[in-house]
Amino acid sequence: MNKPKLWTKDFIIVSSVNFLLTMVFYLLIVIIGIYAADKYHATASQAGLVTGIFIVGTLFGRLFIGRLIDSIGRKRTLFLGLILYLLATSLYFIQIGITFLLITRLLHGITLGIASTATGTIVAQIIPAERKGEGIGYFSMSATLATAIGPFIGLYMSQHTSAQVIFSLCLILGIISLITAIFVHVPILEESVKTAQIKGFKLSQFIEPKAVPIAVITLVVSFCYSSVLSFINFYAIEIDLVSAASFFFLVYSVAVLISRPFTGRLLDAKGANYVMYPAFILFTAGFLLLGTAHNSMTLLLSGVLIGLGFGNMQSCTQAIAVKLTPPHRMGLATSTFFIFLDAGLGFGPYLLGFFIPYMSYGTLYEILGGVVLVSTALYFMLHGKKEKASINALAR
Repeated sequence: MNKPKLWTKDFIIVSSVNFLLTMVFYLLIVIIGIYAADKYHATASQAGLVTGIFIVGTLFGRLFIGRLIDSIGRKRTLFLGLILYLLATSLYFIQIGITFLLITRLLHGITLGIASTATGTIVAQIIPAERKGEGIGYFSMSATLATAIGPFIGLYMSQHTSAQVIFSLCLILGIISLITAIFVHVPILEESVKTAQIKGFKLSQFIEPKAVPIAVITLVVSFCYSSVLSFINFYAIEIDLVSAASFFFLVYSVAVLISRPFTGRLLDAKGANYVMYPAFILFTAGFLLLGTAHNSMTLLLSGVLIGLGFGNMQSCTQAIAVKLTPPHRMGLATSTFFIFLDAGLGFGPYLLGFFIPYMSYGTLYEILGGVVLVSTALYFMLHGKKEKASINALAR
């Protein structure tokens, strides 16, 4: 029996839009702190706030739109997010002080939250049910590519051109995203589904309860991974491996890109446990290896293991959140997943930063490896032991 088609025009379009949006995010995140310091003489704490407030905005955007996406319409929400995204990007050209830059970053984050929640919801809707895990795995690869290409472009351009040129590129990429999105077709939801989410005012109108247990796992592992995003360059200076560190996220991305097609199919065929438990082990091993790295090969190998671990956890937990949720709640499920993911990535560096004065970066990574290992038991309690029952219930 032939599998339903996955690589449709709509799937490719939505994945491309998600790639461009995410690439702009990572392109700016590596240069905006330096820009704030050079242009407005921002202190280290102000520069950190300029970088991190974007993720706070993203959280607000997801909380707001998750409740309304199906009443507005999923394609309309995507267009709303992209148009506002362009307007927010254009604000970077107005240079009237650090306060306005903070407002711009907050608004830019809100618009990304709206647009990316729409892309995640649309792609979950158009992927065939039999290939949900595989499809979301491929879709999330668009973000993985962006995490490697975005920082590379940002750092390269910051060394060879002005901030105005960088902002212009971001605006152009936003315009391309909007034009590309015109050609996507999103199946129309039933009227009862559109109105179901806007009645009343309670927590379940903003957060999908069925997605919360797996989202908690996402919060924990993304909290741990945030230490890699934020401190890897400082750690590389500490152990004198700066040159090797520049390739860390490249090998991370390659490991994810190679493994995702296989882990996605395995998720659909065997269930999440067959992916998640090995991923916990690989993620733990990656942290322990990173914490004891003394040469380039060890550092890059840890990047491979972390990619195989966290990189596949990210797509697997997103697929679980969607699979556990009725079709008319996919928007909220997607929003819930990303809220917890962004919270871990956004607040992790701030909280972990309190421990840095009392230990080395290597010790921090070793401790976080232990946290990941312990969180395996948390996964078992929150989802793992119910995995077979969930699959049987969805199959009926």
